[in-house]
Amino acid sequence: MNNIIASVNGPSDLASLSYPQLEQLAAEIRDLIITTCATNGGHLAPSLGVVELTIALHRVFRSPEDRIVWDVGHQAYAHKILTGRRDLFPTLRKLDGISGFPKRAESPHDVFDVGHSSTSISASVGMAVGRDLGRRKNKVVAVIGDGSMTGGIAFEGLNHAGHLNKDLVVVLNDNEMSIAENVGALSNFLSRTMTNEFVHKIKKEMESFLEGLDGFGTGALKVAKRAEESLKGIFTPGMLFEAFGFEYIGPIDGHDIHRLQETLEKVRNFDDAVLIHVLTKKGKGYPPAEKNPSLFHGIGPFDRSTGKVFKGKGGTSSYTAIFGDTLCRLAADDDAIVAITAAMPDGTGLAPFAREYPERFFDVGIAEQHGVTFAAGLAADGLKPVFAVYSSFLQRAYDQVLHDVCLQNLPVVFAIDRAGVVGNDGPTHHGVFDLSYLRQMPNMTVMAPRDENELQHMLYSALRYGTPTSLRYPRGNGIGVPLDQTFRPIPAGKGEVLRRGKDGALFAVGTMVAPALEAAQLLSGEGYDLAVVNARFIKPLDRDLLLEMAASGHIFTIEENALKGGFGTAVLELFEEAGQNQVSVTRIGYPDRFVEQGEQAELLQRYGLTTAGICDRVRTALAPQPAEN
Repeated sequence: MNNIIASVNGPSDLASLSYPQLEQLAAEIRDLIITTCATNGGHLAPSLGVVELTIALHRVFRSPEDRIVWDVGHQAYAHKILTGRRDLFPTLRKLDGISGFPKRAESPHDVFDVGHSSTSISASVGMAVGRDLGRRKNKVVAVIGDGSMTGGIAFEGLNHAGHLNKDLVVVLNDNEMSIAENVGALSNFLSRTMTNEFVHKIKKEMESFLEGLDGFGTGALKVAKRAEESLKGIFTPGMLFEAFGFEYIGPIDGHDIHRLQETLEKVRNFDDAVLIHVLTKKGKGYPPAEKNPSLFHGIGPFDRSTGKVFKGKGGTSSYTAIFGDTLCRLAADDDAIVAITAAMPDGTGLAPFAREYPERFFDVGIAEQHGVTFAAGLAADGLKPVFAVYSSFLQRAYDQVLHDVCLQNLPVVFAIDRAGVVGNDGPTHHGVFDLSYLRQMPNMTVMAPRDENELQHMLYSALRYGTPTSLRYPRGNGIGVPLDQTFRPIPAGKGEVLRRGKDGALFAVGTMVAPALEAAQLLSGEGYDLAVVNARFIKPLDRDLLLEMAASGHIFTIEENALKGGFGTAVLELFEEAGQNQVSVTRIGYPDRFVEQGEQAELLQRYGLTTAGICDRVRTALAPQPAEN
């Protein structure tokens, strides 16, 4: 059997393939995706579920002239393979390789950078308006998963699109809703009927005719529309989308290339807003992913033959697991503690809490803005909400944190997971801005633990401060320290001196404490005597300790955060406000750029946030200056 995938170097190569060849191509694409993800990790299950849909889209629409906008991008692997990146696909998510998400700088077929959910419809509306203002004729297609439909911005986009009634196609990739079995053949019949071009044209002409008749025509049109909506409302979920002004088509089988192509070709001739409801199976073609699509949604390297995930570094629990366990222990003694997640109960470590305290656990869906204000409402009513959320996702709710939580000084605890670089998901997922965007907010306490033991004490303390508090910790395992069995409070704004020295001080935040200690030890053998401080708090700063250490030498701030507006900037501000402008300060962190994808260790090394990198910066700053001639 000939290898079909090797002959497909771009979307135009699909036109000459027969349907049996397209089915073979789909199988070969899945094989490449599975093989690559088994080695590199990645978003396996979502991409396996949309292979046929992707082939059909590229058969019918002329990318990149026609704009295909992928929501989140979890499902865009087949799209990458079909648009000239087949040979590069083994570098997926690797340092300096191709991105795991659509990226405009990578290919003209990637028309919008994504990584966070629910943005495709809004972006597509903008492109449709731009097309019309430019008097072009290209189509615009948004592909959005049903999970992304829980995000409020998706409905804002639908509302605006329906109001404008632009020539726009929205494909709803539904891989979870139980409606598939409920509607079956009747829904397919309705969909086929509604996509028929003749029927579509007659419907439009009849509406225009009836609207032109005074009295009787208007009444007849209302009756006709009511009858149509009643029929469709009983058998399809179209009422919601048609309320937004979209013509609804579906649901249809998302793994039937012929059926998909037939539908898309007819819709291509429409000139108004249409939504196509497509049913797919997440993880299709790989039994372990079909059986456990949640596990294989975003997966690390695994054994392809068994589906068994390879373990990371062994022996220690992850920060996420320690957080989840600690919250459960605290909740056992305090009925006021409630937990919130934005569609990430497993990823944030809240699954055990959900099982143990289901009445106090709330999954708000991919709706971080709502989650924050919901937490504010809980706090205003006397509860102690803990919102567990990834650093980069909390960015989506900046205004709610500022306005609904901090302005009212409400005791919401933000447990910020995935702080710092997270690895291969790249710039859309790195959590390197939270220290900067949170510390500027009045009433907010911002802290980071040096290890997993301090994490549990910080969570215990945060629930007792009675003010807005954020606690950030990294992705991955702890460093392996013993866990205290009794919680102890940590005074807000107090750092911890771990080592004394007369030549200067390393003020380290969170994950940077361990390499700072190692650097100080190595440098001591070279004659540098450095203090090391576990800063703990980014806000409020330990003013007395900083001024004390500054009196004896150079201050180094070390943080896994952007330097702009981060911990080091806060220290500079403190010295300026204290009139200590003569203090020498070296800030170590991420520069003013978006950090690329790569393994965590690779990125830390590239940006000098390792023991060796810290040593280099100290040597440069403290090396004797050559005498002037």
